[in-house]
Amino acid sequence: MIKSYLKVLVAVILFASCENNKKSEATPVEVDQTTLAHHMERLASDEFLGRKPFTEGEVKTVNYLKDEFEKLGLLPGNGDSFFQDVPMVEITGTPSENMVISGKNTSINLERLKDFVATTNKPVAEVGLENSELVFAGYGIVAPEYEWNDYAGVDWKGKTAVVLINDPGFKSGDSTLFKGNEMTYYGRWTYKYEEAARQGADGLIIIHDTEPAAYGWNVVEAGWSGSRLTIESDLPLLNVESWISGESAQKMFDASSIKGQDYKTLARNKDFNPIPLDLTVSVGITNTIKKDVSKNVVALLPGTERKDEYIIYSAHWDHFGVGKAIDGDSIYNGAVDNASGTAALLAIAEAFKKSGDTKRSIVFIEVTGEEQGLLGSAYYAENPIYDPKKTVANINIDALDSPGKMKDLTITGYGHSEMDEYAKEAAEKQNRYVIPDPEAEKGYFFRSDHFNFAKIGIPALYASGAYEGFEISIEDIKKYNDHYRMYKYHQPSDEYDPETTELSGIQLDLQLLFTVGFKLANEDYFPKWYDGSEFKAARE
Repeated sequence: MIKSYLKVLVAVILFASCENNKKSEATPVEVDQTTLAHHMERLASDEFLGRKPFTEGEVKTVNYLKDEFEKLGLLPGNGDSFFQDVPMVEITGTPSENMVISGKNTSINLERLKDFVATTNKPVAEVGLENSELVFAGYGIVAPEYEWNDYAGVDWKGKTAVVLINDPGFKSGDSTLFKGNEMTYYGRWTYKYEEAARQGADGLIIIHDTEPAAYGWNVVEAGWSGSRLTIESDLPLLNVESWISGESAQKMFDASSIKGQDYKTLARNKDFNPIPLDLTVSVGITNTIKKDVSKNVVALLPGTERKDEYIIYSAHWDHFGVGKAIDGDSIYNGAVDNASGTAALLAIAEAFKKSGDTKRSIVFIEVTGEEQGLLGSAYYAENPIYDPKKTVANINIDALDSPGKMKDLTITGYGHSEMDEYAKEAAEKQNRYVIPDPEAEKGYFFRSDHFNFAKIGIPALYASGAYEGFEISIEDIKKYNDHYRMYKYHQPSDEYDPETTELSGIQLDLQLLFTVGFKLANEDYFPKWYDGSEFKAARE
């Protein structure tokens, strides 16, 4: 009798163990496409007024998300609150109608929006540049590891730097120059403003060029006009942060000390030194200042065995609100960017609830201020609710869009961490293949919220199908993506139409991201950064 009892007990233990192993390897439910469609349509509707922070649209959005997480049975993710306050400053700047570039025998009047945009993060009533000396600073990069310093030998006080977008490796044909065609953080506009301020310059002018920027002048015009948000900081700030069009830049160089020379070739030379242009710039900005608090929305699904270890799913809920009318439409609904990701977190949270308990805890963070410079995730990274050392991974979802189910899974930031291997395993189950971002030169790794999680050492996955469809060719997918970037990205035309919006490809991506998170949530392993990743040191 005792032997029989022991046999049964052993069998029960083995069965339970087997079931636990199965649970970590399989996802018993599907992410519901109907749920995705419902939330995406609501969040991208005019009711939410373009979901801009500090507006009625924010109030509607964050309360909607809180209510929906509560309906699913999730817990408040920040103590007893679903909200993390993010103190911000809203600066509504009105630049002068003209930016004036002057020299001994020339005066160039650039027209606001058409030729230049100008903003400031200084919370003061009036700020500007008055006959500030213009100095060409190449790519505006200080990178000791590449033995590169575009600011060397100049006292920048009272001066305005003029720089190129991206970094020297772009289209250089030299894979050893920075990272070749792949953009480094030195190529991002955010870095360029930060570095110019550290150098003590009064202003910075970035020269727009569509290919290395990866977006047209229309995006600059829309994104750098009207009110802007920033987080209060003790870091140095420029008086004026500006862009000028490529055509305006050419006029400036034609009137400068380097007339007739190819300024792009000069900037790519490793021995480049800053070049005074024998020109000055004048522009003023009048500001209306408003200090307020925006909100990250945070929801928690507690684990059962390792509840103090966390997988974070993130997406940004914000877009551009009500702005400049284009073809009679002034509401920037942001259906793809990022009602898709915002709705996706709700759909994935629903799938986790249907799947039952997980060993580790799952956190869903809908962050604010991404469109203004990843502000909500930057604030979370500086003020984490959950210990970064106990945070297993971040899975970020931003701007999902495809005309159908995709064969590929394109990983932005491929080669940084073992999250690649988790993605590969999940992709193989869907008969898909993984590829690195084929447009790494556009710097997408630095353009969404996973970047701020990576900066504090949390391995991050940012991936979606974007290259080849199961039934749609590579060429047609490229046309589809190019059309979105040209005619919808950051435009009022990024709208949700239930009759024409195709969600099967998005659902397939979400199923994969759910599978990755489900596996992580039911094991005890912490994915590692690969040797050579600049984020490994932060984790260690």
